[in-house]
Amino acid sequence: MIGSIGQTKTQFFHFTDAASPLVLRCGEILEDFTLAYEMYGDLSKEHDNVILLFHALSASQHAAGHTGSVPGLTVQWDKECQAGWWDGFVGPGKALDTEKFCVICVNYLGGCYGSTGPSSENPATGKPYGSSFPRVAISDIVDSQIKLLDHLEINKLHAVVGSSLGGMMGLSLATRYPERVDKVVALASGIATSLLQRIHNLEQISAIEADGNFKGGNYYEGKTPERGLALARMIGHKAFISLNTLERRARKIVQGGIEKDNSWYALRTPIESYMLHQGQKFVRRFDANTYLRIMDAWQSFDLLGEAGFKDYAAMFARCKHQHYLIFTIDSDVCYYPDQQEDLAAAIAQGGIAPTRITVHSEKGHDSFLLEPNLYTPHLHFILENNTD
Repeated sequence: MIGSIGQTKTQFFHFTDAASPLVLRCGEILEDFTLAYEMYGDLSKEHDNVILLFHALSASQHAAGHTGSVPGLTVQWDKECQAGWWDGFVGPGKALDTEKFCVICVNYLGGCYGSTGPSSENPATGKPYGSSFPRVAISDIVDSQIKLLDHLEINKLHAVVGSSLGGMMGLSLATRYPERVDKVVALASGIATSLLQRIHNLEQISAIEADGNFKGGNYYEGKTPERGLALARMIGHKAFISLNTLERRARKIVQGGIEKDNSWYALRTPIESYMLHQGQKFVRRFDANTYLRIMDAWQSFDLLGEAGFKDYAAMFARCKHQHYLIFTIDSDVCYYPDQQEDLAAAIAQGGIAPTRITVHSEKGHDSFLLEPNLYTPHLHFILENNTD
């Protein structure tokens, strides 16, 4: 029977190990860091029922249920944060059934929802890291979560599931730690950063860096770069939902009253108000430096290079025991359908036959957040059946 997770709580993993630190791809070393995570469902006695869920760009560790607050944050944990971002998918009887599985979701290293990131206090200075926080690659984020799995004595995952940018995280884990997972699910994702994504991401990066309050990332003692971050969100948001959905939301949600500060341009349409509203509300719950770190990880994503291979055939050949489920959204303009075609073709080079499902939706990229009924039967099949 389908049920709700109910009240949830963020937990914290504090890693400290000078003998075996986290060596980042940029060459810097982290001897200690914290990861914020949430767990739904019970660990089996053998610790073999775990699904590791990777979140998308601006989401958090809070995937299901209701978490009222998270201690120690430098951003607002508002109502949008309090509701689990994948609540329709995670819970008793749902796609990721917590009566059968233990689901773990972790806020990324470099994040701002409890994991160590640029807004965290640097123990060496007693002030936020700011610009001194190192560059973080997708492989680094995965490696930090591997250390959490080791701490929890989880040697092998039942599955990794990732949506959007999180799908790239799942691919990184599956190809770099093939012995630690059998089932891999990527929703609206890809095997590489596309040319259009690079352009969109650069626009967002430039918007933040051009804000006079950014100060190279060292803004925590003064005004934050709200304008730059709001503009970055607006640039990104237009690729997350279809234009038809955007227009409907604008008519229903925004009723005017949104103003542009210090501008001669007067807003004329609900679409303009809606987009500005999306940017303005985002800056209260997210950190600009974290946004830049995640954008940088996306821009620098190199699955082959991070796994130490020169071709997909050799890399995926050692993943032949794995079972892949790839979701395409036909109206997606963030990760276009051709990106899942490329992903499936790359996996096939290793002698694996991935399952690819095309979801027909008018909601664009955000369909994977909004329409659990379109995904649940397929997720049930791969997660709950013996696919050998």
